[in-house]
Amino acid sequence: MTSVIEVRELHDWPTTESEAVSIQERLRSLVRTDEQPAEVRTAAGLDVDYRESSDELVAAVTVLDVATLSLVDSAAVRGRAEFPYVPGLFAFREAPALLKALQELRVVPDVLVCDGHGLAHPRRCGLACHLGVLTDLPSIGVGKTAMGHYEPPAEPRGSWSPVTMDGEEVGRALRTQTGVKPVFVSIGHRYTLDDACDLVLDLAPKYRLPETTRSADHLSRRS
Repeated sequence: MTSVIEVRELHDWPTTESEAVSIQERLRSLVRTDEQPAEVRTAAGLDVDYRESSDELVAAVTVLDVATLSLVDSAAVRGRAEFPYVPGLFAFREAPALLKALQELRVVPDVLVCDGHGLAHPRRCGLACHLGVLTDLPSIGVGKTAMGHYEPPAEPRGSWSPVTMDGEEVGRALRTQTGVKPVFVSIGHRYTLDDACDLVLDLAPKYRLPETTRSADHLSRRS
């Protein structure tokens, strides 16, 4: 079956930290932050589950209808992390398997919602940026923990505060549920921060995490 998602071969997969850093610095120049899809009907959640005490993993992608949050398509791929765990270079462990899972989809999602960060990254090129640039699909990052400095947002749902690194706003701490810990939203590629936060709120009507992340997490754990 021919994949409906094309992955651009913009780099070889690195074997050293210095090679990985160089790739991130090069990809950063390709990230676009002033676009918004004309219509967002479907959103893909991406998540990776590591098998206990090993580098074996399952990369899962679930595509949801944004209006109903019903499942449209899904794919899961077993693999092995070939790159060591290094802070700031997480994409090189997870992106290869996630890209394979994306290529098994039968539909092209309007946006990728990554379980991780985008511009909220020391080199402004986290997992959401990396996957967005390689697929040229709109993408955002929704992290569970902060990368950068922030002040807690107000308690009501929808409240947010800026996340900064080196004096630059790189994302937002967004309260998706009143009185619940915020999530950390950042641009990946071909999106704006305002629209990314609006989308995350649409995808998280009941729980802290967006349904895209929750559904991909469930699939990766049971695959």
